[in-house]
Amino acid sequence: MVTSRFRNIALTVHELEDGEYHWVLMEAVDGAVDDVLPYMVLETAAQPQPSYSSALVAGVAAMRRLFGGDGPRRDGDGPTLY
Repeated sequence: MVTSRFRNIALTVHELEDGEYHWVLMEAVDGAVDDVLPYMVLETAAQPQPSYSSALVAGVAAMRRLFGGDGPRRDGDGPTLY
């Protein structure tokens, strides 16, 4: 199996209350069972956004802040990832 030099990061948006959208960054962790890949929450929005698209853009900005322009590279720290 070839191991990617990038960490497996997912960005999703949740509508927790009507019209309040929150981005969530998650990272894949070991433990896949029957094609289900579990994720661990890395960071979530502190404040809601007024739309899904605004939350998505804010989540991408958070990814850039956390990982920079080179993306989420594996450096040996953190959980064991898929």
